[in-house]
Amino acid sequence: MPKERTFMLSEMKINDYIDLLASDAPAPGGGSASALCGAQGAGLCAMVAALTLGKKKYEEHQELCRDVYEQARTLSERMCALIDEDTEAFNRVSAAFKLPKATDGEKAARKAAIAEATLGATMVPLDTLYRAHDGLELAKMLIGKSNTNCASDIGVAALNLVSCACGAWLNILINLGGIADAEKAREIREKGQHVLAECESMGGDIYAAILKQTEE
Repeated sequence: MPKERTFMLSEMKINDYIDLLASDAPAPGGGSASALCGAQGAGLCAMVAALTLGKKKYEEHQELCRDVYEQARTLSERMCALIDEDTEAFNRVSAAFKLPKATDGEKAARKAAIAEATLGATMVPLDTLYRAHDGLELAKMLIGKSNTNCASDIGVAALNLVSCACGAWLNILINLGGIADAEKAREIREKGQHVLAECESMGGDIYAAILKQTEE
């Protein structure tokens, strides 16, 4: 059974969060872990931009890095919020399945609650997937226009963001079958597949560029 929480996952100490993740509680799970990867990726983008700002060597890229820094910090905060939102969405689905079903009225109410909660549990990782795409665009902007000592950090940011995207997609897929509106489910699948493909392509390009840069 999901553990009742009176705290925010994103505010936990790392070791406490990992202990909870490794426990027999079904949440937090892969969706929250995916959002955490996204938060790390966005955080690394912010770090690279911060370590470029104020450096005369990169004077021509100051405005870009300032913009990336601000956007990456905002994105990291959003990803941290999604860590909790994913677990909360799972708990709502779990609660809906526990609703009484002794009468026709109760069965109808339970069915509607499950459908609503399942849609919510799909939209949260969809949001995470979109945010991963945003983060990869920021990482791409930093290549060749940021502190060269941080090149590997851009690569690690991209790896985290691709993991975030792929993990979010798996969590979307596992919920799609429970969405009552078939047209809505089809729309989510098509949009998600498109965004995921772009994330994987961008991530591969970024990693290849950084690998080449660090080997030179």
